[in-house]
Amino acid sequence: MILNKKNKYNRGFTLIELLVVVAIIGILSSVVLASLNSARSKARDAKRLSDMRQIQNALEMYYHDNGFFPNSGWGWRSECNAWGGLAPANVIPGLTPTYLPYFPADPAMNKAGNTSCYLYLSNGTDYALLDHNIIDVGFSYATQPSFIDSTRDSGPNPCIVDGTSIWSRKISSPGGTCW
Repeated sequence: MILNKKNKYNRGFTLIELLVVVAIIGILSSVVLASLNSARSKARDAKRLSDMRQIQNALEMYYHDNGFFPNSGWGWRSECNAWGGLAPANVIPGLTPTYLPYFPADPAMNKAGNTSCYLYLSNGTDYALLDHNIIDVGFSYATQPSFIDSTRDSGPNPCIVDGTSIWSRKISSPGGTCW
């Protein structure tokens, strides 16, 4: 059998064709990775909202059973070093394991750097719970206005949302709004 020279050279892909395919795959993978990072950020924010609501519900159950909120001794309490470096079960005294199976942590928490920490303060009558010094940007305050911390929004009035740089999320009882 005699081979035709024309068919002998048309069996594979040219270098240009391979480079085009590799470039297309690279572009598609970068688009997918960018979307994945956005989805991860949204998932972390959803966990933060869920954690804070869960702690809020546990605090309300504690109040219902005891007639007061767990008293923090009038000092901010947290797992982060700047606010006590407490064990998770000791951040809010008496809350775990009766009202919460465990005390949740911000998914981006850095205990040594004191960033993305849940902080608790109470005088027994009122409380404030912060997700403080958040380093993971992407939270939409427009969709969750009840989480805006008016005391730390860079505005001149500590009890009204009037600033632009919000670096803490907050849930509180009515008396803890301005803490």
